[in-house]
Amino acid sequence: MNELQKLKFDIKLQNHIWFWGSYFTLNFLRWGAYFNDYPYSFKSNLIEFSLHIPLVYFNLFVLVPKFVLKQKYIQYTFALIVSLFGIYLLKTALTYYIISENIWPEANREYHPFEINHIVAVCIGELYVLAMASSVYLTLTWLRERERNRSLRENQFKIKLKYLENQIQPHFFFNTLNNLYALSLESSNKVPDVIIKLSNLMEYVLYDVKGTKFVPLIKEIDYIQNYIEIEKLRFENVEVTINLESDIEEVVVPPLIFISLVENAFKHGGLNNKNLKIKINCKVIDTKMLDFEILNNFVISPNLNSKGGIGLANTKKRLKLIYKNNFSLKHKTKLNYYIIRLQIPIRNEN
Repeated sequence: MNELQKLKFDIKLQNHIWFWGSYFTLNFLRWGAYFNDYPYSFKSNLIEFSLHIPLVYFNLFVLVPKFVLKQKYIQYTFALIVSLFGIYLLKTALTYYIISENIWPEANREYHPFEINHIVAVCIGELYVLAMASSVYLTLTWLRERERNRSLRENQFKIKLKYLENQIQPHFFFNTLNNLYALSLESSNKVPDVIIKLSNLMEYVLYDVKGTKFVPLIKEIDYIQNYIEIEKLRFENVEVTINLESDIEEVVVPPLIFISLVENAFKHGGLNNKNLKIKINCKVIDTKMLDFEILNNFVISPNLNSKGGIGLANTKKRLKLIYKNNFSLKHKTKLNYYIIRLQIPIRNEN
């Protein structure tokens, strides 16, 4: 059950006091000026507000939760009519004994209790106050509930995004450690270089991008280049070309957003491929979109219908969370090349 359904008395007490105090003062001045009789207006409004306030809160915290929220509208109507009749009796009696025997001095003639016009006038007045005060309260409650839901969605977004980021990092290091293990089995003298480069990559992941939503694209490119150097130690014949076609110094991107695409190129392009060729193109399109394209040749054709590994799947989920539908991630094969193209909105540091 949400906050609106509970209808708790959770708006600060001073706000209730300010509302009723302001409303009372406005009515007192208005009718005092209208009849040129401020003492009468004060006494009359004092009686009316002593009845308005209990009726409003009785409706909000008893009748609405008990009947309206349970869709018992006939019972609610009956209970409200009984409440209004009770208010009528109290107002008429208090006016008669405290103010004047003329129970409706505002009218053009003298009225007696239980005359239909007087009953209707009192009930309409109470319904007016009831509707206005309830609308104010329910509107404030709705606004607060909307803000609470927005905060919850934002926290859920951060938690989910953090979860995906935490998945990507172990996944990458797991693959790299596998590469290192393969080299160690060969007693390769490349192992020390791999360890040093892996240490640099871990420093970037653990310290440079920790807790940051966006990082400079230049740093991400450096990170990718370090990763490529590690992979080059594992593959005997690999040629990697990186083309930066535009000014990207001020561009920032989500951390580790491209690495899964690079990993994918080595993973699928390196299968039985003695001459792996990878080309990375990065450019800005119309100062609005960043275009990141990676191509790799292959011997065994990749399955375009496969879901891919955890890294690529998580990248898609992260893109969806960060950019909603305002991004494009496409892949295709052309001749003997597998091509992935990612386009995301430009975001600058300034």
